[in-house]
Amino acid sequence: MDTVTFMRDQEPAPDHTSRRLSTRETAELLGVKPETVYAYVSRGQLSSRRDPGGRGSTFDAREVEALARRNRRDSGGSSSSGGDLSVRTRLTLIDKDRYYFRGVDAVELAARHSYEEVAEWLWTGTLRPGVTFTAPKASVAAARRSVNALPEHSDPVDRLRVAAIAAAAADPLRFDLSEDTVLGTARTLIPTLVAALPPRSSHHRDEGPLAQRLWARLTVRIPDEASLRALDTALGLLVDHDLAASTLAVRVAASARAHPYAAVSAGLGVLEGPLHGAASGLAHRMLLDVLDEGDAAPVVADELRAGRRVPGLGHRLYLGEDPRARALFALLKEMPQAAPALAAAHDVVTTTARHTPLHANVDLALAVLTVACGMGASAGETIFAVARTAGWIAHALEEYGERPLRMRPSGTYVGERPPQSLPDPPAPNDWKPFRRKSG
Repeated sequence: MDTVTFMRDQEPAPDHTSRRLSTRETAELLGVKPETVYAYVSRGQLSSRRDPGGRGSTFDAREVEALARRNRRDSGGSSSSGGDLSVRTRLTLIDKDRYYFRGVDAVELAARHSYEEVAEWLWTGTLRPGVTFTAPKASVAAARRSVNALPEHSDPVDRLRVAAIAAAAADPLRFDLSEDTVLGTARTLIPTLVAALPPRSSHHRDEGPLAQRLWARLTVRIPDEASLRALDTALGLLVDHDLAASTLAVRVAASARAHPYAAVSAGLGVLEGPLHGAASGLAHRMLLDVLDEGDAAPVVADELRAGRRVPGLGHRLYLGEDPRARALFALLKEMPQAAPALAAAHDVVTTTARHTPLHANVDLALAVLTVACGMGASAGETIFAVARTAGWIAHALEEYGERPLRMRPSGTYVGERPPQSLPDPPAPNDWKPFRRKSG
């Protein structure tokens, strides 16, 4: 799930006075199968009473609710059956088509402050005006050597993941999980990841605002002020977005006390999945097709004919327009070179809205930015990964303060019930050992 349940410190117990629950109701409340309810009875964790008017048993609602609370507490926020994880966080709240970083409107924060300042706010709850991130030379050198050894066709997330591993190997303090050390790692890892990406422009530099450093890794064009502002704001908007799949992977790694480099690597691994990080690249290619055709209708038809969703539309957490898209589109309108891509995006939205009224999401806005600035289709994924690294480290920091290994839901076994007989070995004539073909 993309969302996270925000648990209150004190959860008032519902009034179940003298009410009896059926086995089915009890199982639903505990998030388990009915047979597990009877296992609780056999272990003395629940008491049951035969229903005089039926065949089954009934259970005291207050007793069931108490057991449910114990299970949530003992599993550190997950149900005993491995249901939806419920994680306390002070970082991001998504509410009524808006989202907030530590209680502050995230769109306003990204519009008024640099990516580095937004990251510092998420990490510490303190603004540091003018802060910049600097990468150690040894870390950058190790990351670049490793990235340069990759095949030429490697995609940006491959490079970022390898760069993170190389930077970890160069850091003897990586296993120190104290808050100050992890924050120091965060401030050096992000610029190291950017510096490890091959430059596309001869005007690249490794100092100054991070958006400016990243720009030269995404396009050969020389940026103007409006374009850099749009990129910097995009980074700030994408810093965090609740418990997305990659962020959950980071928290699982941090729960096992993996160091922050490894936690970020876990996030990058999930991000590379086609259902999470690739959407902006798909939207980028779609906009190029619309620009080539001069009309969104045949392009949208081709997407639907192939059984695909139209990329860049709709978001499960917002009923209206994605606030990140709205903010980024406003900046793109100030860039004359973005006009054709903006028109193509608008054509896609209006064409699709004839039957399915879906709003544009941030992936479509990122695609307009990357198309307008002459970047490749993978640029949106790179921007997302660099930006979200700050959020991943913020979540890792939170998780280091929780009980270790709490992210351990139980599997629901659906295989053959034991005991089963040992399998018979194959007959001699049926067994053909694997032999490597010669030549």
